[in-house]
Amino acid sequence: MKIHHPKLVKLLKTAYSAEKAASLAYIGHAKSVKNPEHKIAIQQIELDEWENRAEVLKIMEQYDIPISKWLEFKFYFIGQTIAASCFVIGKFMPYYFAGVLESGNVCEYFVMMKYFRSLGITEHDEILYEMAIKEKEHEVFYLQAVADNGSLPLFEKLFGWGKVKKKNDVDFENLKTVEQSDDYCNME
Repeated sequence: MKIHHPKLVKLLKTAYSAEKAASLAYIGHAKSVKNPEHKIAIQQIELDEWENRAEVLKIMEQYDIPISKWLEFKFYFIGQTIAASCFVIGKFMPYYFAGVLESGNVCEYFVMMKYFRSLGITEHDEILYEMAIKEKEHEVFYLQAVADNGSLPLFEKLFGWGKVKKKNDVDFENLKTVEQSDDYCNME
């Protein structure tokens, strides 16, 4: 079955390839850190990203959405570049920018869910919700890793993410259900 929703198709293609970039970046990040607990956590995050990619592919295949060769190439290059940079940009920036990325990825999956719902399709709600929440867990890990760093206030001001500013409105203290998740990511 084909779907006719250009924004959704584009988002799925981008998410699929961007998960590859994130996974590759986390391979480099894990290798660059010395803290053994953080190394294990980042390796788990990498595995989560590969799993998300596989889930997005299943959805794409169900609707005959082809993989974009251009996005695959572009995000492969981005992922490898970020992986290599983790060894030279210090300890703070890899954690910080991973947190920024993960914070934005939360809404990516909630927006996909909204687009599917606009087409009357709810069969992907559970997996999209799970992937969004997993991305939020990643964001929380990265924020905790930089929370006490003196550079955080400046970076938060420059890049709009940190202790106060987020790229999503998911709150683990008041987590909404799958059915209520349309309330997420309506920020602007």
